[in-house]
Amino acid sequence: MKRINKVVIPAAGLGTRFLPATKAQPKEMLPLVDKPAIQHVVEEAVAAGLRDILIITGRGKRSLEDHFDRSFELEHYLAEAGRFDMVKEMRAIAEMADIHYVRQGEPRGLGHAVAVARQHVGDEPFAVMLGDDIMTGRSTVLSDMVALHERYGRSVVALKEFARSEISSYGCALPEAVEDNLVRILDVVEKPKPEDAPSNLAVMGRYVFTPEIFDCLEQVHPGANGEIQLTDAMAILLKHQTIYGYVFEDGRYDIGDKLDYLRATVELAIDREDLGPKFRLFLADLVQRKKLI
Repeated sequence: MKRINKVVIPAAGLGTRFLPATKAQPKEMLPLVDKPAIQHVVEEAVAAGLRDILIITGRGKRSLEDHFDRSFELEHYLAEAGRFDMVKEMRAIAEMADIHYVRQGEPRGLGHAVAVARQHVGDEPFAVMLGDDIMTGRSTVLSDMVALHERYGRSVVALKEFARSEISSYGCALPEAVEDNLVRILDVVEKPKPEDAPSNLAVMGRYVFTPEIFDCLEQVHPGANGEIQLTDAMAILLKHQTIYGYVFEDGRYDIGDKLDYLRATVELAIDREDLGPKFRLFLADLVQRKKLI
């Protein structure tokens, strides 16, 4: 069995949930404190031992490539100013992984974005990480999923419990318990009505797939708005292979959602050694002054 070392990060979406901030910049470049969201995702992949990364981009996403490239002018300016620690940090961004790019061409859904990666991935297992989903630094979801794939040799999908009233915003899995935090997925439905949902387990933006998912994607018929749904391909794959679900609880934020974006920013800030102590004091004082609790 081949070990996973490739990651696909779909980043071609228009970011309409965060307009007007995303009118002239990619949503993946929105900062969480002082680091763009896409860098958090790449660092998570690298921490899990995955350094061959393909980012699926679209029009207006050139700044993603620029961010992970060397900036000799900036490095020269920082060096002239004696800011050598910052020079080292800027170079580390460009050297943390082998990052490749391909354009999706037109926004035709998550399934189509993953299908675009077929030539790069080939016949190897690979991970998919959505740029909207940010895991806090202490999360081990991706590395745990990679370990489960190495153990079972099958696809693994991240799952999280949600209230029935919220499940219609996600793909939803019908589970069969295997062991703690691990289920066998029997069926998956894209954005079901609450009364039709097979469970309260929603599919999150971390996946580990066997290469057979690409053949399944070719069989998917476009749905609403001409989009090819990844969950439809997963449903086809389930007819031939087991797909496992890794159930986790904390550490995930959807930074395409404004409230979750604020939550992620706060949590990441209070966990930092340079900002956390003073920021926690500020938050405590704010709560007291505004009588928020």
